[in-house]
Amino acid sequence: MDGESSTSATANASNWRFAQCFGDKGEVDDITEADIISTVEFDHTGDYLATGDKGGRVVLFERNDSKKGCEYKFYTEFQSHEPEFDYLKSLEIEEKINRIKWCKRQNAAHFLLSTNDKTIKLWKVFEKTLKVVSENNMNDGTRPVAPPTMATNLRLPRMMQHDSIVAAVPRKVYANAHAYHINSISINSDGETYISADDLRVNLWNLNISDQSFNIVDIKPANMEELTEVITAAEFHPIHCNLFMYSSSKGTIKLADMRESALCDRHAKLFEEEEDPSNRSFFSEIISSISDVKFSRDGRYILSRDYLSLKIWDVNMDRGPVKTIQIHDHLRGKLCDLYENDCIFDKFECTWSGDGQSVLTGSYQNYFHIYDVNTTNDIVLQADKSAFKAKKIGAGAKPGMKNGAKPGAKDSINLDAMDFNKKILHGSWHPRENTIAIAATNNLFIFAVDR
Repeated sequence: MDGESSTSATANASNWRFAQCFGDKGEVDDITEADIISTVEFDHTGDYLATGDKGGRVVLFERNDSKKGCEYKFYTEFQSHEPEFDYLKSLEIEEKINRIKWCKRQNAAHFLLSTNDKTIKLWKVFEKTLKVVSENNMNDGTRPVAPPTMATNLRLPRMMQHDSIVAAVPRKVYANAHAYHINSISINSDGETYISADDLRVNLWNLNISDQSFNIVDIKPANMEELTEVITAAEFHPIHCNLFMYSSSKGTIKLADMRESALCDRHAKLFEEEEDPSNRSFFSEIISSISDVKFSRDGRYILSRDYLSLKIWDVNMDRGPVKTIQIHDHLRGKLCDLYENDCIFDKFECTWSGDGQSVLTGSYQNYFHIYDVNTTNDIVLQADKSAFKAKKIGAGAKPGMKNGAKPGAKDSINLDAMDFNKKILHGSWHPRENTIAIAATNNLFIFAVDR
């Protein structure tokens, strides 16, 4: 990370601007649960963007080439998952989309994986031409005419291109492989396999085989009363197809090598930071749980997010993180309240910029942070109605901070005024440009850097 000049635009907060917003801009009280966006994902080119919501819908956007800059327009929408009922366990299975992952494009069609708690689906999205009969032996298309007296008068029906639509069809359904809720899917760099992870297991799939998967990690104890941790996220290495990592509720990240063993319960590397015993409290285990992990594009670094902080790890150095960024340090005094309203269990995602020089994660009051990994620079932006006015908060400001206040100033952070129902949990960074997509309740916000 060090030694390179940062090409990222995070050095200047004024460069970032609100670009677009998709979704209902009405009052929060009018929002239905089904409309809340639950995942956001750019494809590998950045020309397409997908969102999934709690109603089981997937909405795709494509880049609008007729506009300057990086702007998007609606492409298509389809119902990916329906609510189900598990009669054996008497449990309702929500239609909510937990994750979407794009397959690398091989032809004119798009392929993407979407999953709810139990079932993963492979969707094919393609443009389909509709044709209509333009010429036949009917008079005005309604009344038959007399049989032609000569063969030359016989007209064969002809088809004419009428319109083009975008169709979405499920090509594979990968079901009945997870006893617990699926929290992650990740496609391998080989383009042929992917992993899916739930609380206790990680399964390996072939994209072309839907009725068979291999269990490669299983942390379920023989006696469930002895259960001490669960798997929270998993991801394949972006380059080496034999490596993947998974994080746990104990704050650990385990790097596994599929070449060493068919069952990867014995990890190749363990990334863990020991807690200072003097800081230990009732909430220690909860706030140390890792909610998301991401490899940098070159696979050299790992980004992890827990409730209070972001950590950057060097894959070659497992004795501790190379950088720790405090995000919610100002909330340490409110952990009891956050526990009572369940906010302490919020699962914030994190992501790298395309050039690996910046990282992104969300916070409350619809704020999100962009950090330069080589400096202490922190840009805080807000994905809210104020974003329509391109409102920005200067670098170094903290959520809840009064206008003009400096970090650390007395009474500078007004926690009582923070709305903990407004939270940025999901976001995605364009792979090649400084453009980010942010899910804020039922709205999709696009922010970009002025060129």
